[in-house]
Amino acid sequence: MTSTEPGVEDATRRTYLAAERTWLAWWRSGITSVAAGIGIGRLLPELAGGTTWPYAVIGAGYALVGVAMIVHGETRHRQLGEALRSGAYRDLDERALRAFTIAGAVLGVLTVALIVTAG
Repeated sequence: MTSTEPGVEDATRRTYLAAERTWLAWWRSGITSVAAGIGIGRLLPELAGGTTWPYAVIGAGYALVGVAMIVHGETRHRQLGEALRSGAYRDLDERALRAFTIAGAVLGVLTVALIVTAG
């Protein structure tokens, strides 16, 4: 992209770099969720003893949300790149936002319930 206006190229670069940092944040969040799933699903039952299936189910939930975040982050990054190249903006999909919010809230409540009932 070339421009005769001073600062426009720098602003464009900063915008692309910000989009890249956002993509990396989706990845970090996804990897963290997968790691939490491994911790809850595999490591915590070893420490707690007793029934393991609730830990495995909740851990798998965290891992699935993490994978979904990584996949959605790639989709979002591609959409933002296309929008930036055309001089537009692409809002975050409300359905995805709602799905991640609900999944996080449900997993959080289930985790708290598991901690309270296991103790």
